[in-house]
Amino acid sequence: MASLPVLGQVKEAKKQAKPMRIGVIGAGWLGGTVGQVWVRAGHEVLFSSRHPDELVSMTRQLGPRASVGTPRQAAEFGSVVLFAVPYAALPQLGRDLRTALRGKVALDACNPPPGRDDALAREALTHGVGPTSAKYLPGTRLVRAFSAVDATAVEASSARQSGLLAVPIAGDDTPAVQVAAQLVRDAGCEPLVVGNLAAAIRFQRGGPGFRANTTLPELRRLLGLPEKD
Repeated sequence: MASLPVLGQVKEAKKQAKPMRIGVIGAGWLGGTVGQVWVRAGHEVLFSSRHPDELVSMTRQLGPRASVGTPRQAAEFGSVVLFAVPYAALPQLGRDLRTALRGKVALDACNPPPGRDDALAREALTHGVGPTSAKYLPGTRLVRAFSAVDATAVEASSARQSGLLAVPIAGDDTPAVQVAAQLVRDAGCEPLVVGNLAAAIRFQRGGPGFRANTTLPELRRLLGLPEKD
């Protein structure tokens, strides 16, 4: 995973964001990109993956607010935890990290792969990815976030002042959704709250909001949501 360039156009709102401790589980292209932008916005981020040693060179460039560890260390470190792993990994992570994750805001950016016909993928297709993820990450305050956008679109938006990327989010816990919305803003994007976890079906794979990678007015139009007053 390549490191992001230094962002010269960091927005003032991001500089003033209240710092949070965030664990990133799955620091590949999406998790790594979003996490790097958060570090530059002033948050403390612990990046983790199956091969944490491979992340050291990237975090060294980010300074003291970035660190590397195991998924368990990321879950214990963050008051917010971003999941950006293959969807099939969620059930085991939920079992292994249940105690560490209890009560925490979990941002779920994971998607079942296209064409997959296993039991978990069928369950997510039948019941919706949001409710299915919540089932396998029990005890968390789960919000679907960053699941419908590309890392390259997030990276580009973080360096712009206008025409920002709209990121659809959905969750059942209102304060957790508010935390997610702020972190979307801190990543240089604009949040669009679509509804509860069941409503996240509208921006999962196959839905009109999936990989739209567009602005807030256009995403509202695609999802049939009214313009904000």
